[in-house]
Amino acid sequence: MERLDDLAFFHVVAGRETLTAAARELDVSLPVVSKRLKALEQRLDVRLVHRGTRRLTLTSEGELYAARVAEILDQVRELDDLVSHRTGDLRGSIVVQATLGFGRAHVAPLVGEFTARHPQVHVRLHTSALPLRPHRREFDLAVHVGVPPDSTLRMRRLARNRRVPCAAPSYVERRGAPERVEDLAGHDCIVLRENEGDFAVWRFGSAANPRQVRVRGSLSSNDGDVVTGWALAGHGIAMRSEWQIRSHVDSGALVRVLPGVPTPPADVYALLADDVHVPRRVAELIDHLAARLPERLAASS
Repeated sequence: MERLDDLAFFHVVAGRETLTAAARELDVSLPVVSKRLKALEQRLDVRLVHRGTRRLTLTSEGELYAARVAEILDQVRELDDLVSHRTGDLRGSIVVQATLGFGRAHVAPLVGEFTARHPQVHVRLHTSALPLRPHRREFDLAVHVGVPPDSTLRMRRLARNRRVPCAAPSYVERRGAPERVEDLAGHDCIVLRENEGDFAVWRFGSAANPRQVRVRGSLSSNDGDVVTGWALAGHGIAMRSEWQIRSHVDSGALVRVLPGVPTPPADVYALLADDVHVPRRVAELIDHLAARLPERLAASS
């Protein structure tokens, strides 16, 4: 059991960028993590981690150890799932990652519903504006809006969604409404800086006929609620998901810009690593999200 505990400990360390982050995840002090890591390296008689001032990196031996540890822990989880399936009760932990706004507005309430039905399941929900890093195995399940950043991930669509350009009536009265996609280049556009890629390129059209334009403006943020707030205040045109701005459009606080121009899908997906066993508790949480999320998004209007 002590050796298995060491494996779980190193799995957390290998998945974090600093020992401080690992200590926070393990809910212990930094000296405790450092001491335990040193003891593990002494027992194995090998250095597993290069400790930098800003971030830690794994040695070649550490990379090998981390990969095998992940395989072993996955086998343990599979065994636990087999046993829990026989008893009929869901139990165990699930690490869920979601974006800030969507995680707060929809994932958190649905996770709360799930744990109320299955009190022996412990869910840790991490909301972040940072891009997904599936190679670090930081989550059991990620809820992602838009095209998944890694084609090697296993995915299931939970709900349909699109991103649409919108602005406050006061902005349209002051600056006029763009008539073509290309006209956006001459407008004040509010940029959402999330995930990776070129934030200032807005895409339109379909897969068969894609169109894009590079926008500019004096405001940008990694927080979708901030971007929506700026749009509501009349500071410019924003590209936002339908789920977030539908109620504002219905009330007249925002108006659709270029309503006749289609935008590509930005559907909501459940993402999992493709090379791991999916425990029943994770599969049933995904089923719960897939069943409840579409009606929740529709009701948000």
